[in-house]
Amino acid sequence: MNKLFTIILLLSSSSLYAKIEVLDRIAIIVDDGVIMESQIKDTIKEIEGRYQGQNLQKPPQDILEDQVMEKLIIEELQLQMADRAGIKISDAELNSTMSRLAANNQMTVEGFIEFIENNGDSYEELREQMRREMRIQRIQRGRVNSSIDITEKEFEAFLATDESLGALEPELLVRQILVKDLKTANQVISLVNNGGDFSEIAKEFSISSNASTGGFMNWRKAIDMPELFEKVLNKQSIGFISEPLGSGSGFHILKLEDKRGDFVSFEDQWQSRHILLIPSAIRNEDETERQLNEIRQRVLDGEDFASLADEFSEDPGSAKQGGDLDWLGLGVLASEFEKTMLETQIGMISEVFQTEFGFHFLEVLDKRSHEKTDELIKDRAYSMLYARKFDEELENTLRTMRAEAFVEFKELD
Repeated sequence: MNKLFTIILLLSSSSLYAKIEVLDRIAIIVDDGVIMESQIKDTIKEIEGRYQGQNLQKPPQDILEDQVMEKLIIEELQLQMADRAGIKISDAELNSTMSRLAANNQMTVEGFIEFIENNGDSYEELREQMRREMRIQRIQRGRVNSSIDITEKEFEAFLATDESLGALEPELLVRQILVKDLKTANQVISLVNNGGDFSEIAKEFSISSNASTGGFMNWRKAIDMPELFEKVLNKQSIGFISEPLGSGSGFHILKLEDKRGDFVSFEDQWQSRHILLIPSAIRNEDETERQLNEIRQRVLDGEDFASLADEFSEDPGSAKQGGDLDWLGLGVLASEFEKTMLETQIGMISEVFQTEFGFHFLEVLDKRSHEKTDELIKDRAYSMLYARKFDEELENTLRTMRAEAFVEFKELD
């Protein structure tokens, strides 16, 4: 009986041990951290899914595995660096990022969660993956940004490259008048400068094939035009009229009629001037407002605005310029100042009003639609050049980091 019991016990124990499985193992030691075998397998599975989803041929399995392990090593090194730097992503910040991610996919957060989980993925795992990526991005910016230096010469050279011009420059709509001699060209310029209609003048004087359409040329970028035209039209504003340009065909007069493109933009701007008095311990608000009304009346009675601004205005930035604030768009000045400016007609003097700075009255001198295309193009070009240098510097930084790291690959059977 005891012998039978022993055999049963041994068989039961053998069966129990046979069911024990290794759920996960350390695959790589990376400085103070580790990469688990499951991380490698899960990442390979994810990448294989992408290849399949995009109907692309994946690399050989051994190469794919090497690529994945190097990717995970670099990520682990950066996360360790973020730990040492104390970089954390709060739940509030992460929630905001996930909300933007959902909005970018034209979904509510609830709809986004449902979409993720219906595809067999875990929303919580996606959140944590995003948290890791945000920490990595933050440490990258901290390490790389300080190393990037873009000189003015380098920036101007980039602006002139085909890459920059092709991606950023707007298309231009141009009219031209072509005449045989300089005398006729100067006659045309005189007519245009005296208010003549460019289109009608083209029909009358131009010997170009497009004369009957008022000299219209097709939409095209400056870099796609003859070099003579490109040099003259580049960076010019709508309405620009060139001087006579000599070529083998005669003399050309060009007019920039319009622009179109992602970076073509215009901003309403106002030129105004004001006089400011600031209440103080020896002059309360009521007295300040009374004195300013007296100055305003002197302007209305015919005294020179600029001279009174120079004498009385307490705005250190504009007083010596006769109160002139130059051309400004909306969103720059105090809200009450802008409100009064918008309500005041050109050439009129406003009532006295109060802002956080004190008491003012103003005169609107003029209004214009200012083209900001060149500014936007430069901003975008700078971003493009910065991104390129960031990628180059990041690659160098990661390569150095990897070379200096302690990495040990474990044998996995």
